[in-house]
Amino acid sequence: MLSLTSPNQWQQLAEKHLLAGNYFQAASLYEEAISKEPEIKSYYWNLGLMLLLQGQDVEAQTTWFMAMMEGEPEELEAGNCELVKILETEAQRQEELENYTICEKIRQNIKEFSPLEIHNLLHLLKLSIKLETYTGEELQELGIIQILESEPSIEVNLELLMAALKSVLDYAPAHPLTIDFVKACLPHCKNNPQALLVTLLPAAIDIGYSHRQYSVAAQLCELYLKVNPHNQEVIGHLASIYQNAGQYEKGIEVSKLFYSLVEEPANKVFANRQILRGLMTAGGHWQESYSAHHHQESLVKLLIEDNPTQLDNARISRLFNANFFTPYIEDNPRENRNIQNQLMGICQANIVNCNRAEIDKYSQGNFARKKQNCQKKKLNIGYLSHCLRSHSVGWLARWLFQYHDRDKFQVNAYFINTSPALDPLHEWYLGKIDKGYKSNEYLQIAEEIYQDEIDILIDLDSITLDTTCDIIAIKPAPIQVTWLGWDASGIPAVDYFIADPYVLPDSAQEYYKEKIWRLPQTYVAVDGFEVSVPTVRRDQLNIPDDAIVYLCGQRGFKRHPDITRLQLQILKEVPNSYLLIKGISDEESLKIFFDELADEERVDTSRLRFLPIVFSESIHRANLGIADVVLDTYPYNGATTTLETLWMCIPMVTKVGEQFAARNSYTMMMNAGITEGIAWTDEEYVEWGVRLGKDEALRKEIAWKLKQSRKTSPLWNGKQFTREMENAYTQMWQRYIQD
Repeated sequence: MLSLTSPNQWQQLAEKHLLAGNYFQAASLYEEAISKEPEIKSYYWNLGLMLLLQGQDVEAQTTWFMAMMEGEPEELEAGNCELVKILETEAQRQEELENYTICEKIRQNIKEFSPLEIHNLLHLLKLSIKLETYTGEELQELGIIQILESEPSIEVNLELLMAALKSVLDYAPAHPLTIDFVKACLPHCKNNPQALLVTLLPAAIDIGYSHRQYSVAAQLCELYLKVNPHNQEVIGHLASIYQNAGQYEKGIEVSKLFYSLVEEPANKVFANRQILRGLMTAGGHWQESYSAHHHQESLVKLLIEDNPTQLDNARISRLFNANFFTPYIEDNPRENRNIQNQLMGICQANIVNCNRAEIDKYSQGNFARKKQNCQKKKLNIGYLSHCLRSHSVGWLARWLFQYHDRDKFQVNAYFINTSPALDPLHEWYLGKIDKGYKSNEYLQIAEEIYQDEIDILIDLDSITLDTTCDIIAIKPAPIQVTWLGWDASGIPAVDYFIADPYVLPDSAQEYYKEKIWRLPQTYVAVDGFEVSVPTVRRDQLNIPDDAIVYLCGQRGFKRHPDITRLQLQILKEVPNSYLLIKGISDEESLKIFFDELADEERVDTSRLRFLPIVFSESIHRANLGIADVVLDTYPYNGATTTLETLWMCIPMVTKVGEQFAARNSYTMMMNAGITEGIAWTDEEYVEWGVRLGKDEALRKEIAWKLKQSRKTSPLWNGKQFTREMENAYTQMWQRYIQD
């Protein structure tokens, strides 16, 4: 053994061995130090630590306890503090090295000597999550909640507390003790509500929107508001969460509170949109919805006149879907798309101001690539969406992914707010792409798209998600296209909108900012749908076997009063007929809505049936078979539901309008070879409804045509449709190169 003359030399050499992982050599040094200076307690503490690091747990604890048996109480307390400090230092070092198992062992020993030390317990909590041993019960077993709730209140490092809370919310948001943990944290955040906000709000957004655990998300927002009752951002999100959870009246009430708190024009637009969303989602508040819609139009026009140029990213994002409900209320595309285009121009200009460095980088980089890659063997296609899961877009887009020619196209997908653990269809998509990338941050996704050198980016969301709009607006890809998920957004950074000969009128280019790219036959096609066993029967609904059953199966905000009146008029004209009403909405307000209209039209409400929601798509499709005739909505038609109806060979009636949303069923029926049931006026809608209800032979003829269409219709040929989309991509690229 080396001859060392001072404690400092002992300590320096021992620490050198410790850092090198030579725990045996370090232990030997401390043993020799103890033999020479047995009165120095720190040697025992460090020797025990070295033994612990070698896996000799019992020997380590024996070493510590034997040293503690000697000395006065004051000395023992000081020694205990010194030991804890030594162990804490090493625990921090091991955590930095990501040696979490060793770190956890050290901290468990700290707990033996200081069982109520909250910071060590919080570290243990975080470690159990990193080691994936966390069950949720640790909050109780470690006594963390009790200590945080103890009186008088303890002092706690807020940064560490929030980090532990974030870990728990990320890992086990639905565990019952998680909310108790949040409640216990509240008193410690009163002087710094911002720290709590940046922890709770992102968690609530992720839990609510990505994982659809609305109850937990709502509780998180409600708890934060106990600390800061008038936080506008939290109140705005809480309104959406209530609405998504089906707590319609609460959603409307909180939306109105939100509107009363905001003053800035862009925030007023967003807040009023939240009110309108609550009213429309509930489904029975149409008169109030009209008022909110007209107010929204006025607010948007005032904003356009004001032409703000210094909006931040948060306010820009809130404006993208300000006009989302307009096509549900009126069919006036020439005026409404002009308003939408102007609003999106303001959003685009402000996005440029906020993200100029990224936009310049992408523009210059894509231009440089253009000169280098005139002739490409493969085009890089990127699909961007939050809907590539069990969602209408997810069910319809899958055939394109199924049939893409991988010799000619690299297929990437950029997912927002999706998780394969929650959704088997999303997992299916993961197996059909060359590369997938997931994030909720628009700049991260945009950068990934740019780095992947995507040639053509397909936006499947349009204005249905603000994050998608943010990405599209900074244009990470040289060619950007909107398809399927909604009408065109009007964002200037979008080059093309995919349509077909029917879904937009010939004059539509006059009021579209994007270049309309019309595919030769249909803008969407599927090979079919999975159909399960039905769960509803006529006898269950007290409907006679010989009755005529009409069905309207759309969400509440598609059920416009004007088209509902026409449906009731059809019912009145067809004896022994019933109307089945299905769709997500507030059941109570919906029944009041129908009762009032039925009274106006003098229709007996006993002929109305309200069907419960089923959450299996295949069962939903099977249940369509109960209908003799499906009655479509207007001014916003069905889309996926129309395809499902036609696939199930059920006659339907649709009214055709001018806007994209009012022509979906029209294009699908035309592409299925069916003109019977296509109406251009209110009178024709009623006439077709009555005729199809009374003419059984005509219904059978249509059903036969629809069955035959499966063999020849472009609507049911996903492979042919994919080739047409690929031809469009190729031509778009050629135009870009030649421009």
